[in-house]
Amino acid sequence: MMSDNGYIDGSWQLNINVTDLNVDIALRVKGDLHIGGVMLQLVEALDIALDWSDHGIWWPARNKWLNRTRSTLDQYEVQADAKLEFTPMHKPLQIQLPNLSIIELPVDFSCNVFGAVLQICKKCGIRHPEELSLMRKLEKDDLKKNTLIPVQHKRHRQKQPMSPYVDSPNSHNNSSNSLDFYSPHSNRSPQSTLHHSPGSVHSLSSNSPQNTFNANNSYFAGSMHSLHLDGGYEQILLNGPHKPTKEAFNLLLRPKTFSEKARMNKGWLDSSISLMEQGIRERHLLLLRFKFFTFYDLSPKYDSVRINQIYEQAKWALISEEIDCTEEEMVMFAGLQLQVQLESQNPQPEIFDQTDGQEEDDIDSALKELKESLEGTTAPSSNDITNVPELDAFIKIFKPKKFTLKNFKRYYCVFREYTISLYKSKEDRAGEPIARIGTKGCEASPDVNLSSQKFGIKLFEPTKEGMSEIWLRFDTKELYCDWMAACRLASKGKTMADSTYESEVTTLKTFLSMQEPAADDSNVSSSGSVPDINVEDFVAPRFVRKLKAGQFLKRIKEAHTNVKNMNLTESKMAYIKAWQALPEYGITYFIIKMNNMKKEELIGVANNRIIRMDLQSGDSVKTWRYNTLQTWTVNWETRQVILKFEEENIVFDSPAADCKVVHEFIGGYIFLSMRSSDKNQTLDEALFHKLTGGRL
Repeated sequence: MMSDNGYIDGSWQLNINVTDLNVDIALRVKGDLHIGGVMLQLVEALDIALDWSDHGIWWPARNKWLNRTRSTLDQYEVQADAKLEFTPMHKPLQIQLPNLSIIELPVDFSCNVFGAVLQICKKCGIRHPEELSLMRKLEKDDLKKNTLIPVQHKRHRQKQPMSPYVDSPNSHNNSSNSLDFYSPHSNRSPQSTLHHSPGSVHSLSSNSPQNTFNANNSYFAGSMHSLHLDGGYEQILLNGPHKPTKEAFNLLLRPKTFSEKARMNKGWLDSSISLMEQGIRERHLLLLRFKFFTFYDLSPKYDSVRINQIYEQAKWALISEEIDCTEEEMVMFAGLQLQVQLESQNPQPEIFDQTDGQEEDDIDSALKELKESLEGTTAPSSNDITNVPELDAFIKIFKPKKFTLKNFKRYYCVFREYTISLYKSKEDRAGEPIARIGTKGCEASPDVNLSSQKFGIKLFEPTKEGMSEIWLRFDTKELYCDWMAACRLASKGKTMADSTYESEVTTLKTFLSMQEPAADDSNVSSSGSVPDINVEDFVAPRFVRKLKAGQFLKRIKEAHTNVKNMNLTESKMAYIKAWQALPEYGITYFIIKMNNMKKEELIGVANNRIIRMDLQSGDSVKTWRYNTLQTWTVNWETRQVILKFEEENIVFDSPAADCKVVHEFIGGYIFLSMRSSDKNQTLDEALFHKLTGGRL
């Protein structure tokens, strides 16, 4: 019904731009029309026989998807002045893998980032995608000062069709032998015909910054959408092309201080919001990285791609100095990297799944224990709770902040449960100790130098005033490994009675043995299978500046002799385990300001604890365990993180990263700790968002 001035039935005109065709369609609608009805009416108005099922309605002015198809225009507050877009939900996204190769995959821009990562990992054959996430590519200037990365402003969005982080389209988007883009979630879309170019794989070479490979080349697989990967694309994910360090540094950030390490984390995307809502557009470049350092069920049989990408992320973190290590450790890592590089050129043996055999061994062991207990055997049991294991030895101790003595003093020490008791002599053990050190919740860092036979531990004891620093020095490597393993378990709230103690000791001994020089120098020099290498591709720059390349090359070959019998998977796993043994492993840094305080401090978020640290030195000030954390929320008005522990509450803001990023790390680690031993468990995405959403 119309009057002289227009419609009087309550309807109004809604303008929608169809991005595939670049045409504007005007629809006559009412506020009670649901979104599904709008799309149906739009498709009927277009009258083009194409599959539009992968399309959704995007509202640029509000920066959000109208993806609840049963909600009405009134519920979304859409009025006549709204300018909407009808656009494909799956769009090509450039993704830099941990091995620095760049691939282009179709990704759903309408779902949250957590869901987008699930899609990417499924196409790449990476299990347990909850351990990964996407982050923006930052520039060097982003590390120099505390700045947040805002979502691209709605007024500027149309003027910037390409991300400031993405390379020129001339380098890879104009390939002459391209394939049509195909979305695995729908039938052929009009977008694939009109605008999209292929899924392609990019990698550095010596001739150009980025080269494009497609299905006609050896780097692209026939199928990217299944867990079974074939062809050259599998090799990109399993091994990847070797990249010279000088070229890789063009893609990597090299933080020099703890402040810069903390500012690197401003780039993480919000897992609960879609890519489009965070300013990401078609063919923008994002970095796929392991975000949470708790690798569940890492199986050589099923996780070849995952193991390689973890290895690559660890390798570049060490070479770019994102994580610190000693000179001897760097040489050991270089030897393992050389073995990986050599073995990647050789055929590898087939890997068999040993899970069934291990399960049978566990059952047999349990039955044997039950039989012995029923028969009343007197044989000692490893699970005997009445037998409290302990360590005792003469140890040199120095407490730099408390004692006035400048030298180490020798004590007879007994480590029992969570306490180290100090005595002047072994005979005094029957009496009261002269001092006690509490190790529950402590921080233990290695202070080892094999060349000078120095085996020490820097122990930070939790006290009411904060963390008290104590140095322990041991006479032998064996003593160090035993006591270091006990300290690490105590830091997790466990004692030496825990079943993992022996494996912890073995891991430490293996880690040190790989750092020892080869026993037979003639075997190293006569090895014809080890080629001359560019030391800069294996060692962090600060070590290259310290010693001559020839000296380092000899030491790398010596370290390689210790691992030359490992196959490819064993070499990568050894590298990963050695990386996990470093003091800084798994700690994500953030710059914070405590409530009502102007001084900037540092917190480290790890898989089982939160550490308050000195911003300049990185020394621990205080540690809180997750098992004492009661609630973790965000005050969205003040943008502050609120953590309520059993003993105290702490409130802080994060000037160098969004508060949601900090909160998501804490909630994410708690979510991952709730994974059960059942390998067939389903991923509870709703629980993840509940724990990381920043609300009660």
